Order: sequence, then C-alpha cells, then structure tokens
Amino acid sequence: MGILDSLKSVLGMRAEADAASAADPDALFGMSTAYVTMEAELGYESAGAAALCFSEVDSTAFADAVDQVEAILQAGENETGTVFRRRKDDHGYHWVVLEDDDPEDLVTSVHFAADEFVEQGFGSRLLAAVFGFEKAGDDAEAAGTSGDRGAAAARASTDRAYWIYSFRRGAYYPFCPSGQHERNSKAEFKLRSVLDGELDIEDDESHWYPLWPDSVGGHPWE
Repeated sequence: MGILDSLKSVLGMRAEADAASAADPDALFGMSTAYVTMEAELGYESAGAAALCFSEVDSTAFADAVDQVEAILQAGENETGTVFRRRKDDHGYHWVVLEDDDPEDLVTSVHFAADEFVEQGFGSRLLAAVFGFEKAGDDAEAAGTSGDRGAAAARASTDRAYWIYSFRRGAYYPFCPSGQHERNSKAEFKLRSVLDGELDIEDDESHWYPLWPDSVGGHPWE
C-alpha cells in the first residue's frame, strides 16, 4: 500500500506504545449517527465501503479466530448483502473490506468482526477501522465525468473523506486526502468541529496518521 509510513510504525508499534485504552468495538456504533450528520451538515454520503485492519499472529488459535470472523461476515452477507473480501497489504497487514450501500450494515459488520477478535482474545491485533465518505452533488459528478482522467482522479481525491478509528488510541480522527500524499487540513478540521461530541475524536493531532491509497482517488485499503 502507498502509506506515508508503514502501518507497523503509524498504527502498530508506535501506537501500541502510546495506547490510551484497550480495544473497544462498541465505540464503532458512534459512526451510525455520524453518517447522518456527515450527509445532513457536510454534504458527504457514504462511499458504500468500510474496512477493518489487523495484524496477524502465527498461531492456530488466531487462524481459528479469523475463520470465525469470516463465518460471521458470510452469515451477514447472506442476510444483509454486505459483501466482504480479505486482502494482505505490502507491509503484511490484513484488511477485511466491506461493501454495502447501507451504512448501518457497514457499521454492524465492522463491529461484528472487531468484537469477535476481542472475544477470541485477539483485540490487541486490531489496528484501525476505516469508514469512507464522498462528496455528493455536482462537483463529485463533474470529477467523475471529466475527460482528463488525471484531473478527475485528483478532484475525486479531494471529494473523499474518511473517519479512522484507532483501536490503540480508542478514538476517531478525520483523514481527507488531497492529491498525491497531500491532505486537506481545512476539511479535516471542519469534520472535527462538526462531529466533535458525537464521536470521541483524538485530541492529539500528531496521532492523525494518514493512510495513503496506492493511487490518487483510491481508498486506503486498496
């Protein structure tokens, strides 16, 4: 993955040393109302996707826990239509990527997966939950229909926003990529000002770690 620093640094070893609390999957439910606020007050709609990032342990017990997580998500896919897939990034970290047009289903599925890791005794392996948003309206449509693919991708990137929940810190923070390895700080601070109080937001901005996608306009988990 095209991440500024490796996940081992920004969400793994460094965050573990600075951990403020144990992993609490129930905090993910705060995103259910955040989806409504993001659309009503900021003009962001769900991107129809979210992801859970975790690190692996070379043990049979952990492999069994992952199998159980997949079984739970498969049951959810059959019931709600929330599609999931697994991938391993270039740093050896694992992602469960979920896709569903219903943001409530995304929140529920991410919570189920994270909670199962905790129940199986592997909550310490959870790194982050990432929820995607994109700007609604004419600007987003223009970015997607431009004849200049590079310009369209750049504009699409600025229309993307993410809320990242750090399990090691026990808090959310906004991430708004803008172009190639650039951030829209103004948009991030706007998200914080509107969602502060609704989400438990990380106070220390030095822990607002960027998760860069491989390509401009892509998602962090791609």
